Amino acid sequence: MNNSEVLTQLGEILEQRKGAAPDSSYVASLYDKGLDAILKKVGEEATETVMAAKDVASGGDKDKLVYEVADLWFHTMVLLADQGLSADDVIKELARRFGVSGHDEKAART
Repeated sequence: MNNSEVLTQLGEILEQRKGAAPDSSYVASLYDKGLDAILKKVGEEATETVMAAKDVASGGDKDKLVYEVADLWFHTMVLLADQGLSADDVIKELARRFGVSGHDEKAART
């Protein structure tokens, strides 16, 4: 399975969990708790990612950073799915930015 297939398959599973009984899966329980609970998890995972990156900068285990980024991506994908979006929407936005200077892209934001 290639990388984009992993994201696609995960996105499909996240969609399937919508409306499922909260005790049937972790994701179903997050959806049941609502947006604030999902946002809290994204924030927690972002903080853990930052801390793992600081550890790596001090000679720590790079695998821990990969693990934390995976958690962050996962919970961000839950957020996207909750809002009717997907990883594909993010990939399309990243593709749109190819060939555009980061400074120009930032200046063009409204």
